[in-house]
Amino acid sequence: MRHIFQQGTDVTAPVLVLLHGTGGTERDLLPLAQAISPASSVLSIRGNVLENGMPRFFRRLAEGIFDEEDLIFRTKELNDFLDEAAVEHGFDRRNMVAIGYSNGANIAGSLLFHYPDALRGAILHHPMVPRRGIQLPDLTDTPIFIGAGRNDPICSPEETEELQKLLGEAGAEIEVHWENAGHQLTRSEVDAAGTWFKSNLA
Repeated sequence: MRHIFQQGTDVTAPVLVLLHGTGGTERDLLPLAQAISPASSVLSIRGNVLENGMPRFFRRLAEGIFDEEDLIFRTKELNDFLDEAAVEHGFDRRNMVAIGYSNGANIAGSLLFHYPDALRGAILHHPMVPRRGIQLPDLTDTPIFIGAGRNDPICSPEETEELQKLLGEAGAEIEVHWENAGHQLTRSEVDAAGTWFKSNLA
């Protein structure tokens, strides 16, 4: 997968896996990594799917309706790539924390739903429920930050609460940060994620 790897100054800090939103690139979220954990190494990935020329991590059938078969395939593709990247770049596979926005948050959520120990933790900005009706892996002691907008037209508050419930029932430690905003990523949400990261993963 097309990606950028930047070696951090602290080799013990979590490696940040950056996953962009629809139409983004591997450069989009680099400022978030700097804001949240400037000493961390960064692995920023570009999605392999194109929707009208816009990169994504998996196909969808319509707004808010995922192509579940493709989601499962692309989640495995990403998990395999993380295994390979850890070997190629020489970092601890068990020390990866995803930072995803929108479509990138959804594929990060799908990793958590499908693969035990895929991520040490995650910061999910405006995620949806990736799949329903499946048994989640044991996520005990996995810290997860969810950033959500009370007026988000794509990801409703009910969707956020359902995701929080599903992850919580699997044992994850979850903090939901609400903004009185829509689907956009606000500075105050990023600041809250940074504060949470320092308390839970630094």
